[in-house]
Amino acid sequence: MGYSFDDLKNTCAADWQAYIQHDFVRQLGAGTLESDAFRYYLQQDYLFIQHFARAYALAIYKSRNMADLRQAFDSLKAIIDTELTLHVDYCRQWGMTDHDLARLPEDRATMAYTRYVLDAGNRGDLLDMHVALAPCLVGYGEIANTLNSDSTTVRDANPYDAWIAMYESDAFQSAMRSEIAWLDERLADVTEKRFDELAGVFRDATRLEIDFWQMGLDWQASQ
Repeated sequence: MGYSFDDLKNTCAADWQAYIQHDFVRQLGAGTLESDAFRYYLQQDYLFIQHFARAYALAIYKSRNMADLRQAFDSLKAIIDTELTLHVDYCRQWGMTDHDLARLPEDRATMAYTRYVLDAGNRGDLLDMHVALAPCLVGYGEIANTLNSDSTTVRDANPYDAWIAMYESDAFQSAMRSEIAWLDERLADVTEKRFDELAGVFRDATRLEIDFWQMGLDWQASQ
């Protein structure tokens, strides 16, 4: 019997729930998150997306067939041409100029997560990299769906509604489903030992995502 993406989540179920139901996320859904905490998160997420693009550039190099190469190339192009542009436009709505974004220092939580993903790709194979990236790509889509099903989530007059809408969009949800399908296909053939290795990568990446949410709250508390 093969493995699936759900099996990865089940190996660290408590961490996964702590990630998708983090207090930062819950406050965002309720519209009560401090604006400065969200603005700091947006700044760091801008830096993260750049490293995300680097990871997919590495995925192109790691690809061993045309199907994987095309998928990695399409993802890289979407990040640079679409996601990064949308993120910059969104940052402008929060009072951040292109000049501000170009001068941002990286928070330690940003460094830890992005370098972990790149290291996972460098020392492992394409599957290692996808597993390390999955908490971000799949997690954000699941978070948007969880917020939508939560009775405490506010949509009207919520300053963060546009953020939720970005990740509940058909385009992002489709990308999430495609990534899960890609992972399911490849996890179905791995050995128990290999799955345990990948589960460790997934668990570590999920914990680093938790730290990324906490980063915004900690920064606000320090001001």
